[in-house]
Amino acid sequence: FLLNLTPLFVCICEEWATDDVLFYTTLEGLRSSSVFRLHLASDGSSKITSVYEETHPDVFVEVTLSRDRQILTINCNSRTSSEVMLIDVTKSYSEPLVIQPRQLDLLYHVEHWKGLLIILVNTGPAQEYQVMQAPVSEPSMASWVTLFAPSPDTAIKDMDVVGDYLLLVANTPAGKLTLNVMSLSNLKETHIIQLPSWACAIETKKSGLADQQGVLEFLLSSPVHPPVPYSLDPGKGLLLSDAGNQTYLESQDKYITTRLEACSQDGTLVPVTVFHAVPVEDLGQVPLLVHVYGAYGRDLNMEFCPVKRFLLEQGWALAYCHIRGGGERGLSWHRRGRVEGKPRGVEDLQACLHNLFSLGVSSPSRTALTACSAGAVPVAALCNRNPNKMRAVTLQAPFLDVLGTMEKANLPLTLEDRDEWGDPVGNLNHRHIIASYCPLHNITPQHYPSMLLTAYSGDPRVPLEGVLKYAKFIKKAIHAHFSMKPNAGCKSAPKIVLNVQPGVNHLGPEDFAQRLEEEAFRLSFLYTELGLDLPLPRRKRKR
Repeated sequence: FLLNLTPLFVCICEEWATDDVLFYTTLEGLRSSSVFRLHLASDGSSKITSVYEETHPDVFVEVTLSRDRQILTINCNSRTSSEVMLIDVTKSYSEPLVIQPRQLDLLYHVEHWKGLLIILVNTGPAQEYQVMQAPVSEPSMASWVTLFAPSPDTAIKDMDVVGDYLLLVANTPAGKLTLNVMSLSNLKETHIIQLPSWACAIETKKSGLADQQGVLEFLLSSPVHPPVPYSLDPGKGLLLSDAGNQTYLESQDKYITTRLEACSQDGTLVPVTVFHAVPVEDLGQVPLLVHVYGAYGRDLNMEFCPVKRFLLEQGWALAYCHIRGGGERGLSWHRRGRVEGKPRGVEDLQACLHNLFSLGVSSPSRTALTACSAGAVPVAALCNRNPNKMRAVTLQAPFLDVLGTMEKANLPLTLEDRDEWGDPVGNLNHRHIIASYCPLHNITPQHYPSMLLTAYSGDPRVPLEGVLKYAKFIKKAIHAHFSMKPNAGCKSAPKIVLNVQPGVNHLGPEDFAQRLEEEAFRLSFLYTELGLDLPLPRRKRKR
């Protein structure tokens, strides 16, 4: 019913402060900048009041209720700074109180426990996240006191407060997920909960009953392991599986998870996660699908995907390259791969492929790379530099014209995205760096791998113009290559398939049948270009 009350906007985030007071944000274009309060009166009437309006064009606003439901926070985040305001839910009509005013390169998130703010903030060593606390009555940075600082090789990924315990999701140097548990009433009481070796993604849940009992409920998964429900009693240190089926849990160990490190050009070790069904020494002839992202400080998506499980069942190996620019090894991992550091992501990807092939995992002729959105940049840049490293590439909603997009300040995300890619208009050095790797501007006549480019006509994040121009230029370059080198004719020309779909969703179609059709088309492309026999349809079981 919110859509009827605010017909010009879409409600994107909402929290009930009390039974009759709702706070929510709205989405206008690609920005969420306004917070409203809806009061439902006992006589059936309602009243909407504006609570906050963000004026900075690069700031995204959301509302969140603390785990104990005592405070509501208005979180105003850009790519480089945070500002959080709080409202006591017992005083829902009070003005929001700013915790710490916005400050460049200061990122923080807030929880609440017994009158104290528990703050996850990047003021730790090397500007990584650590945990601090402050009284609600004096919330500014001057009152912050350190609660927990992780070891230099551990990256905090998320924070929660359950009962009297602080829970931290962390990544170890080997890329494994762990749960760090600390008693807030006895800071010396700390321990680490080891999660299953296959676990790559964690999704915490809010449950009224579980919260009252001081239990954390969450799901663990990987690209090839379906989500398994777990619960943690932090006081007892007990990690329990709620799957209820030992056979189901044992099936999670059916596939092998191997974590590797590849040495990049500057000596940096880059994590690689590999999923396979047979030992590494037997992977020489199997098809390999390599995944990569490396932008905005976001981790590569490691949640369960039925298609990835299907490929593993069909004998494929799957590799996930956690290159710089992502967030897998903390905030510094992102900083080292943004703006001037963008070329490092391409070098990291090349090193990952070299490491896999050196270990006997597949070969270039049996390897395909896949990426979406900004992940297309390192993939397509590597295709320009070393196209013999792979046989095929599939890119979804691909960002391919970095230079052209960053030049156009009138596009929806250009101004804020310059924090990630650089400003080619106002900074000559940025322009030279972008021009050195930009996929569209480095196409040259050579034998490229086959490519499937899936784009969406109304995608507001990645302009279709750049994808169309890239497809045109690369087809022209391939034609020029085969025209200049008659002997190249002994090789079959790579296929460049441009699949433009209607719609405005950057992440693909919302309709299930359309998503299924798109996935089937992508799989068919991969099997064809790698010279594999298409899998036979499964027989229906007789009842």
